[in-house]
Amino acid sequence: MKISTIEPSEIAYSGSMKILIVEDDREAAEYLEKAFAEAGHTAHVAGDGETGFALADSGDYDVMIVDRMLPRRDGLSLIAGLRSRGNRTPVLILSALGEVDDRVTGLRAGGDDYLTKPYAFSELLARVEVLNRRATSREAETVYRAGDLELDRLSHTVRRASRDIILQPREFRLLEYLMRHAGQVVTRTMLLENVWDYHFDPQTNVIDVHVSRLRGKIEKGFDKPILHTVRGAGYMLKAD
Repeated sequence: MKISTIEPSEIAYSGSMKILIVEDDREAAEYLEKAFAEAGHTAHVAGDGETGFALADSGDYDVMIVDRMLPRRDGLSLIAGLRSRGNRTPVLILSALGEVDDRVTGLRAGGDDYLTKPYAFSELLARVEVLNRRATSREAETVYRAGDLELDRLSHTVRRASRDIILQPREFRLLEYLMRHAGQVVTRTMLLENVWDYHFDPQTNVIDVHVSRLRGKIEKGFDKPILHTVRGAGYMLKAD
């Protein structure tokens, strides 16, 4: 099977990663293992879903590459099992199934990216690097600030002007997402998909209700508003 039109030795990259490849096609797996090694990374290979699950569950990997069609345990079941155990290692799904519904199913099962076979190694490597950078960035940034409002992801606390603000779990997730995108317009669709995990609009006022409650908690008793409604577009968290 032809995977790449570019030799991995022709591509230079920095920052070593530890990668788990779960692929039952031995030739393809050996190619990827060699290609990642030449790019400066360490790759381990599992030839079936059960072995892949065991390695992922016990190992410390930066990124996983998982084929959908695997013996002993399919790729989507493997990913869902890891997510249920709290494993948040970024996963790129490889598959010959490339229809929109196939990709959506893969992402909803817990995959972070989806690449259809056949593919170029240069694109695969670029996608893996992006997943690793995103994960590293999320782990490094634990405190978000907007003006005098501060959210600490580790201690799960919110303060404004040195005053503690008590939020419910969903309100905390909502505020965290808004603060990660401070200064940007956040649409209803973005909130539904990233805070409520809805990939459709349920035609309810759930967002309006939670935004109203959140606004009351982070603005009541303070001089300046910080959570703004952008008419016809969505919301923006912005300190004047």
